[in-house]
Amino acid sequence: MAVFEVEGGHKLQGVIRPTGNKNAALPCLSAALLSAEPVRFLNVPRIRDVETLLEIIEHLGAEVEWVGPGEVVIDAGNVTVGRPDPELAERIRASILLAGPLLARFGSVRLPPPGGDVIGRRRLDSHFLAFEALGATISLQGEEFEIRAEQLRGTGIFMDEPSVTATENAVMAAVLARGTTVLRNAAAEPHVQDLCLLLNEMGAKIEGVGTHTLEITGVSELGGATFRIGADHIETGSFIGLAAVTGSRIGIEDAPIEHLDSTLIGFRRLGVDCSIEGGTLVVHGDRERVIQQDAFGHVPKVDDGPWPAFPADLTSIALVTATQSEGTVLIHEKMFESRMFFTDKLVGMGARIILCDPHRAVVVGPSPLRAASLESPDIRAGMALLLAALAAEGVSRIHNIRQIERGYERVDDRLGALGAKIRRIPEGEM
Repeated sequence: MAVFEVEGGHKLQGVIRPTGNKNAALPCLSAALLSAEPVRFLNVPRIRDVETLLEIIEHLGAEVEWVGPGEVVIDAGNVTVGRPDPELAERIRASILLAGPLLARFGSVRLPPPGGDVIGRRRLDSHFLAFEALGATISLQGEEFEIRAEQLRGTGIFMDEPSVTATENAVMAAVLARGTTVLRNAAAEPHVQDLCLLLNEMGAKIEGVGTHTLEITGVSELGGATFRIGADHIETGSFIGLAAVTGSRIGIEDAPIEHLDSTLIGFRRLGVDCSIEGGTLVVHGDRERVIQQDAFGHVPKVDDGPWPAFPADLTSIALVTATQSEGTVLIHEKMFESRMFFTDKLVGMGARIILCDPHRAVVVGPSPLRAASLESPDIRAGMALLLAALAAEGVSRIHNIRQIERGYERVDDRLGALGAKIRRIPEGEM
């Protein structure tokens, strides 16, 4: 497997554009299975997770074609099978998103265990509870779940947790259910909003998009549509961290400004100054970065939570950013109990971090980082380690880069255009 060789300690400059939202592309592509007509998607990130999901969809019998840069057409008119390929499903967590559309359209689905990042327990209960509320029955067949429903029926559902993927599955199942479904305590992240907007374009009737209560009036069928995936707010946050740790001034073009309120507040707490100039988000990483103290000098905190709070996927980036800001801060990752375990690698690079427990870390900065041999444990920690390597003095090597490439398109080329010294070393040259 190829590795990244990263020469750190260089300032970057220029403008970069975020790709389409990975976490929106995955449910939206899955939603194409709800229709027998072609659905065209624009601004789709060409990353490993997307490629794998498309391979699963194609294995189900759909016609899938990349017709241009970032443009995919899915025609699921010939799909008749409700069982995703187990080997492919094991590669990505997003395979769970096929359950809702297959159940709604065909009345049954056999679901292999989904794969994905090992960042802590990621329960499926919320998905199954929503399906059962809509009238489905669930049984365990070996290691696979079989979900059946002769006719899904609308109902009131209170999500036991505002899970993003469970909300997306519930919505995709409910759009073809008979009657009206009111989904409360629903997730409201930008990617959930994108899915709802796509479904409405396909003929669904969903009200309350962007809120935690969705009202879904079932329809008999959905049609085709053309839909543009929104810009990735997580990738945008990663680029904010990139500018900060390298002490650089970087412009982020076409950033999803409307979805960045909590992200900008979190990075401002870490001393990162941003401005909006003519539609471009400018990160002034070249300015002094001092962590903002809470009232009466209390240690400040950056913590995540359900939307619109600071995104959980950016806590790894925030933690690395804090190592290069002056002051002390508590990073509190509430959602996944294994996401913080990559901090030992940062400590080995010279960062001053106390891991209090699986969810909390105290960071004291700034700390000069030194190069190291690193391995990406998951998508976001992998990107965080890449940022740390770019901030460090010397040459680092990052292994298992497929984790980074699952969520970031051509990251070496795109950061290289800003002046980052990243070289991909093929497996045969190591």
